[in-house]
Order: sequence, then structure tokens, then C-alpha cells
Amino acid sequence: MVDLSVNLAGVTLKNPIIPASGTFGYGREYAGLYDLNILGSFSWKGTTKEARLGNPQPRIAEAPAGMLNAVGLQNPGIDAVIAEEVPNIAGIFHGPVIANVGGFTLEEYAENCRKLDNVEQAAILEVNISCPNVHAGGKNFGCDPRAAAEVTRAVRAATKKPVFMKLTPNVADITEIARACAGEGADGLCLINTLLGMRIDLNTRRPVIANRTGGLSGPAVLPVALRMVWDVYEAVKLPIIGCGGVDSAETAVEMMLAGASAVEVGAANLRNPYACKEIIEDLPAVCGRLGVTHISKLTGGAHL
Repeated sequence: MVDLSVNLAGVTLKNPIIPASGTFGYGREYAGLYDLNILGSFSWKGTTKEARLGNPQPRIAEAPAGMLNAVGLQNPGIDAVIAEEVPNIAGIFHGPVIANVGGFTLEEYAENCRKLDNVEQAAILEVNISCPNVHAGGKNFGCDPRAAAEVTRAVRAATKKPVFMKLTPNVADITEIARACAGEGADGLCLINTLLGMRIDLNTRRPVIANRTGGLSGPAVLPVALRMVWDVYEAVKLPIIGCGGVDSAETAVEMMLAGASAVEVGAANLRNPYACKEIIEDLPAVCGRLGVTHISKLTGGAHL
């Protein structure tokens, strides 16, 4: 019998598999397909202060071994999520939920986290610092160690819940950003977000995506994600949620060996809505082949 439970900054999950933000909505889209309570948790759709319609279409494009998206944080806004989506989540999923939070100013990040502080089922706040800072010329908070530290400090002061900062890979040194977040009180880190990319339509000779660029996800990014999880695991002593290209029990275990305590599954859900269910069902057999009885023991297992 394999114990699949893991711990994230004091929050116990029955297994390490978490559908990633932006690929699972607020749960209702998948609740009719299988019992969501088999999941360790799920990260709800990135939520901002105000409702957002997102970017113009087309905003999704296929890519070799992956996909590009520039959805633009479409969501109904934090107040509507708390009033309407949270009660619905309580009816379909009984475990701890990860609340993905976006923001365009320090004040917005802090306000959103403050409002979620009293939402019992939102056990972890996953703060997406890939959003543009409107007071710094649109530069992403997560690309600058100082800005990443400021967001971490602001949200840490606004909530008693565990705060996991979600890091962008579009930086020269992700460990520098990780250290900045750790230094301001982050309880954990989630990495990676999508890699910036684009496609061009040969017929129109224009970018396929209306926004020109989008975030690359899917199997193509797995090697990059693994390397960054590895580097951050060595740089800071915080639990890591590994994300990027995971689509099987084997790649989930690979992510844990690199240093992740839990694993988010993103683009695989869009290709196969049963992806997380199948990964969870396959994990005991993979652990059995490796002679592992407690999956948490895999975390960092590839490091000397």
C-alpha cells in the first residue's frame, strides 16, 4: 500500500496531483466527468479584483508538443468568485482548494488575498506574479526580484493563509526571484508558469494569436520546468509545487525527484479531461516499481 499523501506548508493533500490554474476553471467544468474528490487539490482560475473579459481572439494556438495561450486572465472578479463560485466548489469538492490570485498593483494583490483570508476552503493562496505592474510600465512583477519581493511582502501582511508565489520562467535566473520571495515570507513556491512564445500564419503572414505572443505549455516545456524546479530546490528551503509539461504518473514522479512536493497538471487536462484521474490511478504502480511506500519521500530524491 502506497501512502500518496503530501504536505504543503502545513496543508495535507491526499495525493500530490493538482489541476493547474487556467485549465480547470472553478471545478464545475469537470465535476460531471468524475468525482473531483480523488484530487489532492485544484488551483482555481486566476482571479483578479475586477471582472475581466480577457484578450481578443484568437488567443489559443497549437504548437509542436504543446500549445500557446493568451487568454488574458478572463474571470468574473474576486467578489463574484467568493459569492458564487466558492459555494459551488464546496458542493463538488470537499478538500483544500488552492486559490490562484492575480493583480496589477500591490494594493490589488493585497486586497484580493485579504478577502480570501476568511474563505475557509481556500487553504493556500497561489499568487501569480506574472501579471504586468501597471505602475512600472507594464513590466511583470515576477521578472524583477525587487518587485517580486514587494508583492510577497504585501500579500504576506494581508493573510494568515499559506502563500505560494507562482514564478515565471521568463527570467535570466529564477533562483534570484525565488530567494527574493523567500526573504519576504513566502511559505512556498509554484513553478513554472508558461514560457513566452508565438506562431505565425503562413497565409496571412501575421501572428496566429491576436495578442501576438502567448504562453507555451505542454510536454515541450517539461525539461525547462524540471531544470528550474531543480535549481530552486537547491536555492531555497521552501516547498515547491512543480508545474510544466506533466502528463503522466512518470513525469509527475520525475518532477518530485527534481524537488517538487506536489505537482500541477495543466495543458494535459485540455487534451484529456481525465488526465489527473488517470495519473492518480497510475501513481501507486509507479511508486511500487521504485520501491517507494511514501510518495513524499521522492521529493528531491534525485539530488545528491
